[in-house]
Amino acid sequence: MQPRGVVVAFEGLDQSGKQTQAERLAAQLRAQGRQVEFLSFPEYPTAIGQEIGRALAGAREYAADTLQLLYVANRFEFRPTMNAWLSAGAVIICDRYTASSVAYGEAQGLSPEWLQAVQRPLPAADITLLLDIPPEVSLQRKQAARDRFERDLPLLARVRESYRRQAGQHGWVLIDGQQSPDAVAAAVQAAVRVPLGLPSAPTR
Repeated sequence: MQPRGVVVAFEGLDQSGKQTQAERLAAQLRAQGRQVEFLSFPEYPTAIGQEIGRALAGAREYAADTLQLLYVANRFEFRPTMNAWLSAGAVIICDRYTASSVAYGEAQGLSPEWLQAVQRPLPAADITLLLDIPPEVSLQRKQAARDRFERDLPLLARVRESYRRQAGQHGWVLIDGQQSPDAVAAAVQAAVRVPLGLPSAPTR
């Protein structure tokens, strides 16, 4: 019987290194012959994803709950595909996943319990890696072409607080995202080695 796959979610503020580390892990697993599928939420090519993009650019105005429901709906678009991948034993790596709506929604005054409940039918993340950086570091790393959320440092401070609170849950690993990319990658490797059945790092 084919073992069920695994969902690995990378979370954190923009410019925390999520995409870099997620792609790095995916490349490593593929080199080992594993089936790896990659999703970066929001997935903008879908109709819902395009609407999210317009909202982030300021071309649409939505209440906080409506916007988060769009994010959730964008993930639901991929639920059948994700379930099929998991049934095939794939490792699904997500650059942002369900915890992102909890963090950003909670930062805007929404109930984290509600945000978790509406996403419960989605495949759960088996491992969530929080690459933690302060909002000021996010701004230093990217100063131009920031969307409406990226420009709001007080909001990002509340988002970080929510992420750090969530990191106390089972299956979460908090990693200092201010380290060098190689140091962050080593921490990622240590976090996923046992759940993904990776070989131990050679001793020196």
